[in-house]
Amino acid sequence: MRTIEWIYLIFNVMMLVWLIGGRNKPRKWVWGGLVISAALLVIHGLVEGMRWPMIPAYLLTLVPAVVVITEARRHRRVGVISEKGKRAARSTASAARKSGRVRAITASLLVLVYAAVAVGLPLLFPVFSFEKPTGPYGIGTVSYDWTDNSREELLTSTAGDQRELMVQIWYPTDPDAKGKTAPYVNDPAVYATAFNEVLQLPKLLFSSLGQVQTHAIQEASLSDAEAKYPVILFSHGLHGYENQNTFQVEQLVSQGYIVVGINHTYSSLVSVFSDGRVAQFESEGKKGFEQLQFSYMDKLNETWVKDAQFVLDEVEKLAANDPSGRFTGHMDLDNMGMFGHSFGGATTVQMLMDDPRLKAGMNMDGVLFGEKRIPAEGVGKPFLMMSADTTVAGTSIMSDEEIAAMGTTRPEAEKYYEEVYARYEPVTAEGNYWMELNNTKHLSFSDLYLISPILEWSQGVDAHEAQQLINDTTIDFFNHYLKGQPLRMDSNVGEHESYSLKKG
Repeated sequence: MRTIEWIYLIFNVMMLVWLIGGRNKPRKWVWGGLVISAALLVIHGLVEGMRWPMIPAYLLTLVPAVVVITEARRHRRVGVISEKGKRAARSTASAARKSGRVRAITASLLVLVYAAVAVGLPLLFPVFSFEKPTGPYGIGTVSYDWTDNSREELLTSTAGDQRELMVQIWYPTDPDAKGKTAPYVNDPAVYATAFNEVLQLPKLLFSSLGQVQTHAIQEASLSDAEAKYPVILFSHGLHGYENQNTFQVEQLVSQGYIVVGINHTYSSLVSVFSDGRVAQFESEGKKGFEQLQFSYMDKLNETWVKDAQFVLDEVEKLAANDPSGRFTGHMDLDNMGMFGHSFGGATTVQMLMDDPRLKAGMNMDGVLFGEKRIPAEGVGKPFLMMSADTTVAGTSIMSDEEIAAMGTTRPEAEKYYEEVYARYEPVTAEGNYWMELNNTKHLSFSDLYLISPILEWSQGVDAHEAQQLINDTTIDFFNHYLKGQPLRMDSNVGEHESYSLKKG
C-alpha cells in the first residue's frame, strides 16, 4: 500500500473503533475527526489517486457525520419523563441493560468485520511497488517504435506489413534527476484485458495497474559519470512483455548498465504501438501441449532471434548517431550481453551461439528451444542458466489431472521431458553455471507475483526473496563478464538453503 493510503486507513479505523466503543465523545472531537479524515481523503485522491479496493475505507469518512446527526436526533426525541414514566422505566431497566449488551457485542463484531474488509482489500489488491535500486545511478527510460523493413510480418491481418517492434531502453542518469516518473504500463486497460484473456487471470487483480510507478524518469539525460555504459538486451517470455522484469532491469541500470527491452509482437502479452494501435497475442490456433512442441517452438524462435539481431542493429545506429544525442558515443558496444525469461531465455542462448556481438548471457527458466543445439563443448561464451526447482522437476510433480488438462498423456509428457533434459546436458560445459532456485515457480523470474499476495499464496512462493537472489546473481554475473569485476559466484558453488549452484 501507498503511504497516504496507510495513514488515511489507519486514522479512519481508529476513529471507527473510538466512535463505536468510546464513551462521552465530545462533539468537537468528532467534527475534528471528520475534518481530518476528509482532508486525508482529498490529499490521497490528488497525490496517489483513488481506487476501488479503498471504497470501504472511503465510506469511513462519513461515520463521524453520521454519529453527530444520530446523536442530535436522539437528544431531540428525549422529553420530560413523567413520574409514571420513571416507574415504568425502572421496571424495564434490567431488560434494557441485557439488550444493550447484546447490541454492543453485535456492534463490536460488525466493526471488526468492517475494519478487516477496509484493511484487507487494499492489501490483497495493492498498488505494488519495486524495491529501491541499490546502485549509485538514477534511471531514465525512453521507448522506440522500430520497423524492420527487411522482414514481412507474417501474423498481421494486412498483407505487405513489415515486422514492427516496440522497444524500451533504460539507462543510467544522475541520482537527483528530475522529471515525470514513468508508469509501469502506458495503457493499463489494454494490459488488464490481455492478462485476463491470454493468461486467464481475473481482471480484478489488475485494476490498479495504471497507478503502479517505476523509479525511471521519462526521457531524462544520460549520466556523464562514465564515458560509456555496457549494453544488455532483455527478451521476455512467450506472452510476456518488454518491461515484465522491471524488478531486475532497474537494479541493473542503477549499477551502470543500459538495458534494452524487446516486445516480440504477436508473441507478447500485447503490443501497444506509439500511435495507439494494439497487436494482440496470436496463438496461431495452437494451445496446451500442442503449443509446446519442439517443431513449432524451434521455428517460432527463429523470429525472436531475428528480432534480437535487428534490435542490436538499431542499438548500433543509436550509439553512432542518436537523433536526440542521448546515446551517441555512450554505448559500450564491445561489452554487450543478453538475458531473457522462458522463451526469451531460449532466444538468449541462440543469440550467444549466433551473434558475435554478445559477450555473455543468462537464461532464466527457459527450455532450450531454437534452431541450434548447445554442442557438447558448451555455448562458447560465459553463460548462466537459472531454473525454478518446480520446472526442473518436470512430470514428477505433475498430477494426472494436470497433464490431462494440457491435452496429453503421462507417457507423452515424459517423452517430451526426455528431450528437454537432453538439451540441458551441455549447459555447464566449459566452466559455465547452472543455478536452481528452491521453492520457486516459472513466473518467479518476472514481476507477476508482485501484483497481488493472492498470486504468491496460491503458488506458495516468496516473490521478494526470489527476486533478491536473482538480482544479486545477475549483477554479479554481468559485472564480471562485462565490467571485469571479481566474480563472487565461484565461492557459492554447491548446495544452499535457497538454491544450488553447479559449475562445469
